Amino acid sequence: MIRFILVAATVIIYLILSIPVLIAESLIGKNNRRHRDEQSISKVRWIFKIILFFAGVKITVKGKEKIPKNEAVLYVGNHRSYFDILVGYTTVPGLIGFVAKKEMEKIPLLSTWMKYVNCLFLDRQNLKEGLKTILLGIEQVKSGISVWIFPEGTRNSNEDIRKLLPFKEGSLKIAEKSGCPVVPVAITGTAEVFEKHLPFIRSSKVTIEFGEPFRVKELEPEFKKFPGAYVKKQIEDMLEAELSHQGKLAGR
Repeated sequence: MIRFILVAATVIIYLILSIPVLIAESLIGKNNRRHRDEQSISKVRWIFKIILFFAGVKITVKGKEKIPKNEAVLYVGNHRSYFDILVGYTTVPGLIGFVAKKEMEKIPLLSTWMKYVNCLFLDRQNLKEGLKTILLGIEQVKSGISVWIFPEGTRNSNEDIRKLLPFKEGSLKIAEKSGCPVVPVAITGTAEVFEKHLPFIRSSKVTIEFGEPFRVKELEPEFKKFPGAYVKKQIEDMLEAELSHQGKLAGR
């Protein structure tokens, strides 16, 4: 319970004390949005690292060298926990924004920070609004800001981490229309931090692995038609390999 109190208190205190910072960032953004975004993501990464420290999360990063340099990408990952977002923001380079559910936009202060770190709010119930979000994502990537999306659409609570929920094919439209690389991402160990034993937070070893990037237009015809299914298979293979690796380590 101590970890939960530390994490909750950190979030609440940061949001309250950051009100003057948000005002300053707003003023900066009027003249130089890029500068505002860079400052905002730097601050958010800093507080996320503190939260991860209090939560006792130790992160192993694999395949980071595979991330294309000097261009924005679409990160596509499995989704087990709220901590996936913290791990994602603190391990990837450059400017990036996550695709979040529309309901998050109603949370005071938090939603403002989310906007300043380029989050996109997706209304899954409204097709027209969802299309607008995809178009914003395309423009964001073209401007050099990467996007991270969870095609399962919600947190996956399957006991077997390898059994992913169906990937929504529309989630890769950002990569299809912008032509940016897609980077598969496999995360293990985040649900063990919080979701598996609510409301307690417990230390966990988290592994995040970045797979081989690809462009949708360069896929073979049978995969180009269903890129969501293609990247889902890449992530499942990475999860399988990681679990096998962990099993071998445990057996030593």
